[in-house]
Amino acid sequence: MTTVAAAPLTPQTWADFEKVMGSNGGARDCWCMHWRLSFAEWEAGRDGGNRSALRARAEQQPPPGLVCYVDDEPVGWVGIGDRSEYPRLQRSPVTKALDDTPVWVITCLYVRRSHRRQGLQAGMIEAACSFAAENGLRTVEGFPVEPAPGTKAGADNAMTGMASAFVAAGFTEVARRKKDRPAMRRDVGRKG
Repeated sequence: MTTVAAAPLTPQTWADFEKVMGSNGGARDCWCMHWRLSFAEWEAGRDGGNRSALRARAEQQPPPGLVCYVDDEPVGWVGIGDRSEYPRLQRSPVTKALDDTPVWVITCLYVRRSHRRQGLQAGMIEAACSFAAENGLRTVEGFPVEPAPGTKAGADNAMTGMASAFVAAGFTEVARRKKDRPAMRRDVGRKG
């Protein structure tokens, strides 16, 4: 697993986050607001509103995710937070709550184009798990994509990460509501 350093997204790391996301906000001006808003709200925010909304969220605690670095260069983003922050995630039959366990959910794994296919996702997931544990959480959940053999994940569904990276980071499949979307969990313990 590639060693990935990470820093919470705050006003101080916003410029690095922008380098990772690029002018397009990751994809289609998302700025990691896809799961936080209704589709209509997200669509309406694609002309700068989504960027402004996440920037405002980055000023709150706990931070909405991590900017990831390799050799001090910003290369990735992990969106992670309490399930309650993601109403769209809660409404989806694929990603709705599995039970009443308090969890933080990894909702987005984005790697800059120049650093893709280098095996960074597992290290990014590991950093997110440490972040959750530092914030008192015990369980982290993800809903990655697992493409059929010989196929690739499309950009619209790969944003939640690849199942193989979650397995490499110690996650276990706990449910599967759609053929290519396992629900995965990891116990990260409680620090302190």
